[in-house]
Amino acid sequence: MWDKLLPSISSGNIKSLARAISLIENEVEGYDAFLRSLPVSATSIIGITGPPGAGKSTLTDALIGKLVAEGKRVGVICVDPSSPFSFGALLGDRIRMSEWYNNPSVYIRSLATRGSLGGLHPKIIEIADVMKAAPFDMIIIETVGVGQSEIEIAALADTTVVVVVPEAGDEVQTMKAGLMEIADIFVVNKADRPDADMFVKNLRMMVHAAVQKQQWHIPVVKTIASQKQGLDELVQQVTAHNELQKDSSRQHWLLAEKAYQVIQQKRMKNVRKEELQQAIAASNAFNLYRFVEEWMVIKSKK
Repeated sequence: MWDKLLPSISSGNIKSLARAISLIENEVEGYDAFLRSLPVSATSIIGITGPPGAGKSTLTDALIGKLVAEGKRVGVICVDPSSPFSFGALLGDRIRMSEWYNNPSVYIRSLATRGSLGGLHPKIIEIADVMKAAPFDMIIIETVGVGQSEIEIAALADTTVVVVVPEAGDEVQTMKAGLMEIADIFVVNKADRPDADMFVKNLRMMVHAAVQKQQWHIPVVKTIASQKQGLDELVQQVTAHNELQKDSSRQHWLLAEKAYQVIQQKRMKNVRKEELQQAIAASNAFNLYRFVEEWMVIKSKK
């Protein structure tokens, strides 16, 4: 089964790609070996994040249209909040981006956060790498935009686009330090709203005052995604940033972050909350830190 998937994915078979992602999500036997067989890929990952209501999905939809019009193939991962009952995605991006559902140049996969504290899917790194094995020219990951997903996407994407709206002045000021650290490109969407120009001016001043990322000066791009305006400049900035990253130490940082996340997952793989609850119920004079230490010793011997 697994040995036939990779050649099929590499040739552009979307059904094989969808099947592989599902198998990896469910950790079907053999998925580890499959991941180890993935080839090195130079396909760029663009992360789109920002607060709810900023228009991330509309911008992603418009960006897909721009890239497809240029003859490119695009893979899209949309990470949505998950149902507390089924753990499935609550927001169906295939519905929101229905125009591309049957387009042979576009593949959209909606993923649920599945309770992940950071706001991204627990297997997002593996799924993104599998998609990089397919013949896409670019992969877009749109986050749910809550919790730590803004920070997590920066450790996954080659270029992180932070989307805000003109009314987000106080929010940007509050999140200034964190946003400046993760944003490679700021997009002020819905730029036709009142006071948009003043907001853009203030944001550019904040960016200029912040510590710049080596050779890259964070641009602030105005868009009206619903009217497909500002996309040319956005694509130009994304392309310029991707070119700069090819010979950058950031690539080593990205790989180190991914390795850290995968190692962390593997170390926690055999930890089950139900087992912890049972062990705690059977313990006397419970001390959290002594319990954790003893639990780790027991697990290391198994």
